[in-house]
Formats: sequence, C-alpha cells, structure tokens
Amino acid sequence: MKSVSIITVNYNQSFVTEQLLSSIFATNTYPDIEIIVVDNASKDNPVPAWKIQYPDITFIRSDVNLGFAGGNNLAVKQAKGDYLFFVNNDTEFTPNLIAQLAKILDEHPQVGMVSPKIRYFDQPDMLQYAGFTPMNYYVMRNHCIGQFETDKGQYDHAPGPTGYIHGAAMLVRREAIDKAGMMAENFFLYYEEMDWCDHIKRAGYEIWVEPAALIYHKESVSVGKVSGLKEYFMNRNRILFIRRNASLQARLFFYVYFTTLVVPRNMINYLRKGYKGFTGLLFKAIWWNITESKESTNLGYPF
Repeated sequence: MKSVSIITVNYNQSFVTEQLLSSIFATNTYPDIEIIVVDNASKDNPVPAWKIQYPDITFIRSDVNLGFAGGNNLAVKQAKGDYLFFVNNDTEFTPNLIAQLAKILDEHPQVGMVSPKIRYFDQPDMLQYAGFTPMNYYVMRNHCIGQFETDKGQYDHAPGPTGYIHGAAMLVRREAIDKAGMMAENFFLYYEEMDWCDHIKRAGYEIWVEPAALIYHKESVSVGKVSGLKEYFMNRNRILFIRRNASLQARLFFYVYFTTLVVPRNMINYLRKGYKGFTGLLFKAIWWNITESKESTNLGYPF
C-alpha cells in the first residue's frame, strides 16, 4: 500500500483549518498517512499551540506569505508520501475519500493526478465540480462540469480522464511531481493548479476525476466572493497561464481578444456594479504581464 501525505495551507483561518483536521480524524480509515499543515505567515502564529494540540501532525511556519503554490511547495519538500493529497483548508472529508482516490493511482500508472467529486458545503446537494472540459487557449475558456447543479448522480460514471483536476482537492503521484516539477509560485493565487495540470500532462501523465470519491468545499472562505484580491489575480494569472501554456498562434489571438473584448466588458461591469478601484487592478494585472518575465517570482501584489 502506498503512503499518502495530506497537505493543507493555513492563512489567518485557524478555526477553519481545525475543522478540516477534525473531519480527517473522523472519517479517515486509510492506514498510511501523514498530515502536513503549512501556516502561510498568519498574523497570529497558531503553530506553537497546534504542536501541543496535534502532536502527530507536521507543522511548517513560513514567515512570508508564499501564496497557494509556495505554501504547498514547502510541504512537498518535507512530505514522505508516495502520493500527495493537496486539500484546501476549507474542505471537509468524507469516509473512504483517500482510499478511493489512491486506488486510481494504484491501478492506473498513467494517471498523474486525480480529484474527487466536489459539493458545496453550505449547499450539500449542489455540485461544484465533476470534471473540467479541455481548455480553449484562444479565449482562455473551459467549463466546470456539473457546477451549480443538484447532484442526482448524473455524473457518477466510471472514473476517467478530465481536462483538469480541481485545486481544492487533488491527489498527485510523487513521480509525476519529480518529472514535471512543483507548482509555479509566480501565480501566487488562482490558475496555478491548471498550469500544473498542463505541465504534468506534458510530462506524459493523464488527469482523472473519480466521482465515487466526495469532498465538501466551503468555497470563498479564503478570499471572499467579490474582492479586489481575487479580481486582480484572476486577470493577471489568466494572461500568465496563456503565456506559459498556449501556442504562439493561440497567444496572439488571446491578446487581441483580451484587450478588445474582455477589458472593455470588465470595465463596464465594474462601473455598473460599483466596484471602485477594480479598473486600476485590471490594468495592474495587465502591466505585470508586460513587465515581468515568464519565470519571474515577483508576485506583483498591488495592495
């Protein structure tokens, strides 16, 4: 049996992280796991108290907020598992979750990453994720399968390939990480897992979804449903993703599409909804991509 490292990142949400840990303890029956929690420079350091409360868990404290990718990468460097299960701290486990996902990697060596089906925690019958369609690199668009639908079992098919995993819960083969590298830290927040999927696919692996496995997600606990932080990084990283993964032809088309259609549309929406300052953040997101190199680690955080 392969060992599994469960990895999560905390940022100013100690209680939420503790709820995740409680759900792991209450549901897990997989015999060979370790749990690693990275605190990403929370204002009040919870790690000393956690080490006393949870002596069997590995805690890593970063004095700098490294973002989603950077925080997870810290844990990767210390993780001992054959499989690494990256989960958002605002998720809740269900019984047999790890075993069902690990079985996919056990039985299908060509699979590098697998995600479970995801439902919204506050609306537990509503789907958030049952797979992704492939990416249209010309307009940077794809579709999250099942999102906002009532789960009536309509996607409970056999496990199989999907366009992308979901970053809230992804089991990754250690060998795939060794070949493709860790997540790109210059994304900081949003799209880094999709970028990672493309790199792992280019390393020769498939990306799967396992609908029989289920996890609940408290979506938008970290950032909020509407925030300047989210808007900035969604725009900035949408461009960065294309720069890193699309063909030259697709990149050129996307740049024209984004500047002539997306930018005006977003500006109109900001004005209509009264989102003050969002237009400036949109242009900061574009400017970052103009001034920063492809592999820059400058996070471009404008606040």
